[in-house]
Amino acid sequence: MDTTPVSLLERVCKRWDQEAWRRFVRLYSPMIFSWGRRCGLQAADAADLTQDVFTTLFQKLPDFSYDRHKSFRGWLRTVTLNHWRDRWRRIASRPLPGDYEPLSSLETVDEVAALAEDEYRQHLVARALQIMRVDFQAATWRAFWEHGILGRPAATVAAELDVTVAAVYCGKLRVLSRLRQELQGLLD
Repeated sequence: MDTTPVSLLERVCKRWDQEAWRRFVRLYSPMIFSWGRRCGLQAADAADLTQDVFTTLFQKLPDFSYDRHKSFRGWLRTVTLNHWRDRWRRIASRPLPGDYEPLSSLETVDEVAALAEDEYRQHLVARALQIMRVDFQAATWRAFWEHGILGRPAATVAAELDVTVAAVYCGKLRVLSRLRQELQGLLD
């Protein structure tokens, strides 16, 4: 790569950067969908929720100013939860047949808030790596994966790939550096 890419979050704030939006949607769609499912939505409703959230993000992110002292994930979770609550209110206001208790009187569990920090980070890093893989040559990626992720000795990986040990370390460093750039501002 010839230039250092600007943080994905900063690039997404510019509506014209379609590649950044594609990466952002691919990165966050599974997580937002999962949050919807954890809140009790059926798959189709969770997919609708995900689309609603991205519609809001498309409108709000150009004015979004990232504050390193606050959590982007928290803001995204709040947007998702607000859409889920709006959906719940619409459903709860519908009358039920017979003598059933109104849905609005039932207790709800805020499962979105219960997501663990580790789960968020693991998901985001795994998705980013999955998306970024196509940006690297196969040997570079394999050196990173075998040594950096699987923990195999650099010398063993170098011998298998017919490269130097330094090339294995360099491959690992290149992928990790790019990962940091891609996730800058997204991991709080």
